[in-house]
Order: sequence, then C-alpha cells, then structure tokens
Amino acid sequence: MIASLPGDGIGPEVAKAGREVLEHIASRFGHHFDISEHLIGGAAIDGVGDPLPPDTLSACLESDAVLLGAVGGPAWSDPNAGKRPEQGLLGLRAKLGVFANLRPVQIFKELASASPIKTDRLLKVDLVVVRELTGGIYFGEKTRDDRAASDLCRYQVSEIERIVRVAAALAAKRSGRLCSVDKANVLETSRLWRDVTNRVVAEEFPGLQLEHMLVDAAAMHLINKPAHFDVIVTENMFGDILTDEASMLAGSMGMLPSASLGETRRGLYEPIHGSAPDIAGKGLANPCGMIASVALLLRHSLGLSTEAELLEQAIRTAIAEGARTADLAVAGDRALSTREMTAAIIRQLR
Repeated sequence: MIASLPGDGIGPEVAKAGREVLEHIASRFGHHFDISEHLIGGAAIDGVGDPLPPDTLSACLESDAVLLGAVGGPAWSDPNAGKRPEQGLLGLRAKLGVFANLRPVQIFKELASASPIKTDRLLKVDLVVVRELTGGIYFGEKTRDDRAASDLCRYQVSEIERIVRVAAALAAKRSGRLCSVDKANVLETSRLWRDVTNRVVAEEFPGLQLEHMLVDAAAMHLINKPAHFDVIVTENMFGDILTDEASMLAGSMGMLPSASLGETRRGLYEPIHGSAPDIAGKGLANPCGMIASVALLLRHSLGLSTEAELLEQAIRTAIAEGARTADLAVAGDRALSTREMTAAIIRQLR
C-alpha cells in the first residue's frame, strides 16, 4: 500500500506524474500497487483545518511507503497563523520515525549547460547528502514575545549515532569516503556531533576515510569543487540548506529526489523542490525529481531494484534524447509540459 500526499502548489501535478509511473510499472511487471490519496499541508488546513489530519497520518502509518508532492505557499505564510503547512510535514516525519534523509546528486552531461556552474567543475560529480531529519533546531523548543524569539537546537548522542551509521554504511558501499559537516568552531551541538562521529567511525567503520568540514567551507566547496565529495552527513538545518545549493549542480532543483528512511522499510519519498506556487497549474513543473523519488521508493521500501534501475535509466535516456521541461531548456530547446515529460519517460520504459 502506498499513500500519496499531493499537497500544495505544483505538488498535485508532480504527484500525478509519480502515480502514472507507478501504474505503468505495475502493469509492465505484473505488480499491484494499492495507492490511496490524502490531504496534507495547506490543502489539509483549507479542507479540514489541520495540516496533518488524523486519517492522513493513519493511512501513512499503515502504508509500505509514502509519496509526497510538496507543501506550503503564500496563502498560508502568515507567521502569526496558528497552523502552517510545514507543521504537517515535520509532524509526519516525526511520526513515521524517518530520521535519515538521502538526497543523491548526479549530473546528466546533457544538462551541464543548464547549470550556472562551469561545466569543468561538474565532471565526475556523484554525491549523496545524508541529512538528519527529526532533530536539531527544526524540532527544538521555540519561544517568541514582542521583544525576542528563540529556537533551541538540541541533539542527543543516540540521534547522531544512528544517522552517522546510515551515512557510514552508505559510504562503505561507495568510495569509502565520508565527509561530516558541522560548525564545531562555534556550536556545542556541532562539537558533540564531531566527537560522536569520530567514535562511531573509529569503532564500527575503521576502513572509512573520514573528513570533517565546517558548513561554510562545505558550501564553498560544493560550488568550487563538488567532485571532492562522495557521501556527506550533516544535521537537519545544514542539510536542508546544502542540498538546495547542490541542486544547482544538476541544473534544476526539479531534478533531485529524496528518500527519508527509518528503522523499518517504510519510507517517505519526495522531490526536494518546494510547492512553487508561481507556476502551479500551468503545466510547467519538472516531474523528474518526483519520478526519481518513485525509483527510490521501489528500491528501498518495496525491494524492486530491477524496476528502480529501469526507471532511473528511462529518465537518463529521455534526457539524453532531448526531453526538457522549462527549467532545463536552453536556447533552441522545446520545453515540454509536465504531462509531456512524464510521457517521454514512460515511453522509455516501454
């Protein structure tokens, strides 16, 4: 069972693309995916007054995987509002226990000209950011009055241990290189992060090459020499910021998927882009990030690695043959609509 949460803005458009791809995979390979659709975020606030309705949460907890479009938008941006779309997403992550967010960044050579980064800097870029997802400043105690506001950033040793283990195990299967990003020259949480990371790697992954990097330096190196990185592990807020930056390497935020995983096979899958309300309903959204997230869902939650690889290859082939949405198009390209791009990828699956 798969719970689909279209959400807000372009969320419903890319969620539809994800569902179409899942249905095609099911038809081709003889699977049956029970897909149910539920409210979350601003749409849920408007519909039932709650960004994470109880029936949505119940459906997600009963599912094998959750596929999310996007949440948020200016219609719900009042900072003084009691309920915000993002509360639904943060609550869902916490309730599902998905503490490890995997965000792969691969470069399509055909899209190098769409990136604002010089082409020579993009050679051999293939990295994964492993972001801690359920701790840190986003989940810390918050206070505000007329004179001041505060957000508590807090990490427990156990939270750091488990995310480092996920990242280290991934690095061990790749190049054996792990870069831990923190701000240990200023923050106590980062000093703890660094100490725990050193211990876990030394005791459990002694063969890894571990590097520590301050977050400001990491932001610079992601642009200047991104091929230096293989697996990056970092805390919640740093990971959120760095992965949006890294999306520019790929040419567009619309290209990147993510998988949020916990102790079980159930995961939460979503493209890293936001709700993009300025283009919502215009058929301009890039569905590739969502479709690549479906591939991660097939691999991690359903154990369908062959299907996942074929879907990822279909995206690569469609791009190689010239399929472009508006965010990727350069002079001379015909920009495809969301529906046309989805169809182009499905044609490759056939």
